[in-house]
Amino acid sequence: MSTLSDLLAEHTDLPGDAVDHLQRVVGEWQLLADLSFADVLLWVPTDVGADSEPGTDLVCVAQCRPTTAPTVFAEDAVGWQVSAVRHPHVRQALTEWRIVRLPDDPHDAEVPVRREAIPVRCNGDVIAVLSRDTNPAQQRQSSPLEVAYLDCAAELCQMISEGTFPTPEEHGEILSSPRAGDGFIRLDPDGTVVYASPNALSAYHRMGLTTTTLKGGDLASVTRTLVTDPFDAQDVATDIREALAGKAGKRMEVEARGAIVLLRTLVLRPGGQPAGAVVLIRDVTEVKRRDRALLSKDATIREIHHRVKNNLQTVAALLRLQARRTQHEEARQALTESVRRVTSIALVHDILSMSVDEEVNLDELVDRLVPIMADVAVVNSAVQMRRVGSFGVFPAERATPLVMVLTELVQNAFEHGYESGQSGTVTLRATRSARWLDVVIHDDGAGLPVDFSLEKSDSLGLQIVRTLVSAELGGTLGIRPAPGGGTDAELRVPLGRRAPARI
Repeated sequence: MSTLSDLLAEHTDLPGDAVDHLQRVVGEWQLLADLSFADVLLWVPTDVGADSEPGTDLVCVAQCRPTTAPTVFAEDAVGWQVSAVRHPHVRQALTEWRIVRLPDDPHDAEVPVRREAIPVRCNGDVIAVLSRDTNPAQQRQSSPLEVAYLDCAAELCQMISEGTFPTPEEHGEILSSPRAGDGFIRLDPDGTVVYASPNALSAYHRMGLTTTTLKGGDLASVTRTLVTDPFDAQDVATDIREALAGKAGKRMEVEARGAIVLLRTLVLRPGGQPAGAVVLIRDVTEVKRRDRALLSKDATIREIHHRVKNNLQTVAALLRLQARRTQHEEARQALTESVRRVTSIALVHDILSMSVDEEVNLDELVDRLVPIMADVAVVNSAVQMRRVGSFGVFPAERATPLVMVLTELVQNAFEHGYESGQSGTVTLRATRSARWLDVVIHDDGAGLPVDFSLEKSDSLGLQIVRTLVSAELGGTLGIRPAPGGGTDAELRVPLGRRAPARI
């Protein structure tokens, strides 16, 4: 199964921040599809046609169907190429950087009658296009619910085209947030409820609301009186009011009268002007009861990682003691290097023991490894080390070999780039795109020997690095003189579909 990351890596070479933004958009678009009563497709410009004009080659890399209306596309649209006949608005939105709506054509039976394309803006540039396609044969009556949904969808689309939605702050909250159908409340800029869906009203009744309607009330004040915990009550009221003021809302779980609900607030500021906010609410009382049965399993997995980390630290401590007792210099150095390697693996398990999933934030891990690597290289204590750029998040099975490769290359720079007591700087520079993670370990030291060859080197550290890079990471490695002096170790690791399966 191809994920969005796989398809972006296959068809584009977008920078890392653009990929992250598209991930955030896709994380939010079930809400957009439900509010729009429409299928939503994500189109990205492909770099396959490098000689063609910008915007002429686009491919669909993701598809979302609404839960509130029949789908337009029974078939899978992922992989479709943009068509001048069926998708002229998609190309126009990309090239003109504006929302494009095609006029309804009741005589066109092969394509949706209501079609719209929204440019996706990131850091001032349009990086992709969302298309909204509505089934004209199943149009709903203009009920208050539909009007509220469509008004909100239009404002969110405008914010997407302006690059103000979704925000990085909201990304961590969307995976388990309520959907529009769970409960939808629309607030005006003053915080007054102008519409509450029947499901939202039912959720508030379970929380203890005694009135028959929420409309016309101050939602922050009403919610505050219902929530059991006074601190949670204050936090919910504050979050709603801050969203009205333009601050990114949060996902909150609160308890009221024995019911447990999820609340999420969305800021609405199309064109930079305050238009109120949306509150999504879901009753999760029964879900939380089932979740408690899974907590023990998650805790067991984290405990296993914790014990593995402790065992590795014990091994490292024993090797360190043995190194101190050893009189033979070569043996002492080999034991010291083993301590560093075992410690690197232990740090991966330490982070996994505190994580809720099997993914590792490499930036955090590398920053924790920096002082350890500097301490091991005591002979070059005057050499500094710094990290530039972001590695991002890696699955655990690939993070371990990557961390070992980085520690070996950094240690190699410390040991062979500088004389004892010589000052300098080792720079760890990371650049991440949709397809690749590129890492350069640069030192401003003495440089490489004239006859150096990575393939012919008999260094154990470099042999380990070559094996891990080719067999575990499926990447490439080069070590060459740096422009201006020193040495560059250049590592390229494929991401997405290009990542190799482990053997």
